Amino acid sequence: MEQTATNPAGGKRITLVMAEIRGRISSRGLVPGSRLPSVRAFAKTMHVSASTVVEAYERLAAEGLIRSRPGSGFYVSSPLAPLALSEIGPKLDRAIDPLWVYRQSLEDGPELLKPGCGWLPPSWMPEAGIRKALRTVSRADDRVLSDYGTPLGLPPLRQLLSRRMGERGISAAPDQIILTESGTQAIDLLCRFLIEPGDAVLVDDPCYFNFHALLRAHRANAIAVPMTPVGPDIEAFGRAIDEHRPRLYITNSAIHNPTGATCSPVVAHRLLKLAERANMTIIEDDIFADLEHEPAPRLAAFDGLERVVHIGSFSKTLSASVRCGFIAARPDWIEALSDLKIATSIAAGRLSSELILLLLKDGSYRKHLDALRVRLSQAMDETAQRLGSLGIMPWIRPQAGMFLWCRLPGGIDAADVARACLADNIVLAPGNAFSVSQTASGFLRFNVAQSDDPRIFRALERALNHAARA
Repeated sequence: MEQTATNPAGGKRITLVMAEIRGRISSRGLVPGSRLPSVRAFAKTMHVSASTVVEAYERLAAEGLIRSRPGSGFYVSSPLAPLALSEIGPKLDRAIDPLWVYRQSLEDGPELLKPGCGWLPPSWMPEAGIRKALRTVSRADDRVLSDYGTPLGLPPLRQLLSRRMGERGISAAPDQIILTESGTQAIDLLCRFLIEPGDAVLVDDPCYFNFHALLRAHRANAIAVPMTPVGPDIEAFGRAIDEHRPRLYITNSAIHNPTGATCSPVVAHRLLKLAERANMTIIEDDIFADLEHEPAPRLAAFDGLERVVHIGSFSKTLSASVRCGFIAARPDWIEALSDLKIATSIAAGRLSSELILLLLKDGSYRKHLDALRVRLSQAMDETAQRLGSLGIMPWIRPQAGMFLWCRLPGGIDAADVARACLADNIVLAPGNAFSVSQTASGFLRFNVAQSDDPRIFRALERALNHAARA
């Protein structure tokens, strides 16, 4: 019999069945009290015999992980294991796992080059202005230095944010704005507020890879919609709505990450009509707003914050170390969001908010942005030229921002290139880290502000040549 200890092949099949059940439990696919698949159905799924599944289930029951109910089947009995995001979703090679990319990029060794990361080099940030603001804050009232902030966040900063959003056509009163610790925390709060485990959420394909991780953490079902140079594919968007009935759509409508695309007014209007038809909420992540040369259309401006929630932060233009983000939402959601924020983080950091307020009020910030946009535009041209000489071509030439979404030549797999360059202490961001459908294997995202070191292009050339010969 295949399940006996004397049959190695049978023992391996039993181990595989047990591992699959353990994985479903650790990823929350099976929770305490839920019924396991029937022996016959799971045998068909795993392509093994029913006796193999019976033996695997019996061993798991002996471990106490599941229990049998005579005449009913097997049920999960143990407490939930700690949530492991790496166990949810497609099993990616660690060189292209988005959480791995983040961990490697955040390792701040001087020898590490990071063209795959998503932030500016420290030398590009307004260091003098930050130091000046820190000195000013250090002389502030004791409560600023040591006390909690208010639930909604520092009122003068919310007033300033209201005026800044008005410049982009978004009408948001100060009491419609909640300060958060970051843009990521803003999305996390909104996911807690708007969706339940198992809900469908639409995302662009490709999209910012941490959207994937956040949705996995909330046990949502991410549904991919292809991205075009002018926004999401509207026909595919409509089909996804009809098929999956999503609760939410998360996107960057201006300076899209990773492609650099901008949503056109026509696409924005059609998108909002579809969202209204589906009674669906849209989270518009506007974290790159201050990098624009000219304001692009905002979904929140067209919609008036009825079903669009607008979020942002200052980590990309001021400091990733000073954590401060915000949510702008419809008035009747504010109290519930405020309660949720209190439950999860008490209040936004008052010290960070005071510091951000000083930096935004200082006229030097606008000068910093003017210089930053010029510098990024120059880096965009230089990086595109150097990549082009290697046959790596941009998908589009973005209007602004720091990212180039590039196609590799000759069908070369970006994961292979990433593995090769990692040996040279270069962290790249392969396309499938951004793709729910895993259809971007031939792409890499380059941060032009982090791509000026000649070693990057020498390593890329070696990796491409090796992959072409393989």
